[in-house]
Formats: sequence, structure tokens, C-alpha cells
Amino acid sequence: MISKILVPSDGSKTAQRAAEYAVDLAKQLKAAVIILSVIDQRSLIARTAPASRTARHTIEPIEDYLKEAAAGYAGEIKKLCDKSGVESAILIKTGHPVEVIVKEAKRSKSNLIVMGSHGRSALSATVLGSVSYGVIHNDKTIPVLIVRG
Repeated sequence: MISKILVPSDGSKTAQRAAEYAVDLAKQLKAAVIILSVIDQRSLIARTAPASRTARHTIEPIEDYLKEAAAGYAGEIKKLCDKSGVESAILIKTGHPVEVIVKEAKRSKSNLIVMGSHGRSALSATVLGSVSYGVIHNDKTIPVLIVRG
């Protein structure tokens, strides 16, 4: 029985589509949704964002900027859950996305991971490092539902 669905999101249209699918499924199954946003630690090499790129037009640490953006798109999914009457929680973590998603799915005892994919070929995903491809092949115990963009 599916009682918890983990929904990793990077804010893309594909991730939003997967989230909509997950919320609809959770409503039908009376399951809870865990919204996970992972700030890729590789993006934290630089320490500041240019003023023209920030919402407040100030220089701020890039990690704060990324957390704020992640909270924004996770909040949109939370609103969708609330509107549908689906119990939900938001988690924002920093690390390697594949590792964090798999670890969080196990920690939260999720029964299903629903995530988007941009539809790259297996070779392209291997070379480019697709997160969905990595999650599918990193852990074989938790089912993964891929929603194509």
C-alpha cells in the first residue's frame, strides 16, 4: 500500500508536471506527499550571485539565493497539495541530488518516488548525469514513477 510519496522537484516544468501527477495519485490513495528540493552542492562553488540576478538586486550568498528559490517552487507544490486536501511536508536539502533523494526516500519510509524526466536517452543520461536515471539505478527497493516532460 502506498502511504507516502516522495516528490523531488527542481522547479522545472517537467518536475511541476510530475508533482501534479503525484498529488492527484496521493489524493486517490489518501497518501501523504513529501516535497523534496535538493540544492546541488556543485552549484555552491561560487560564493555570491550577481546583483542583477537576485530578486532583491543585492549581492547575497548563492546558497541563500538557491534556498529561497527552492522554497518558492516547493511552496507552489505545497499549495497544490493543500488545495487537493493532501497532507504534505517540504524538505530542502543540500548535496548530490541522486544520493539525497534515495537517502530521504529511505529515511522517510516513502513507498513511491514520483519525479519528472526530460526524456534523454540512456547514453545521454549517463554522460550528462540525469538525476532520474541515477535514482532508478541507485536503489532497487523503492519504486520510481517517471513522468515525462
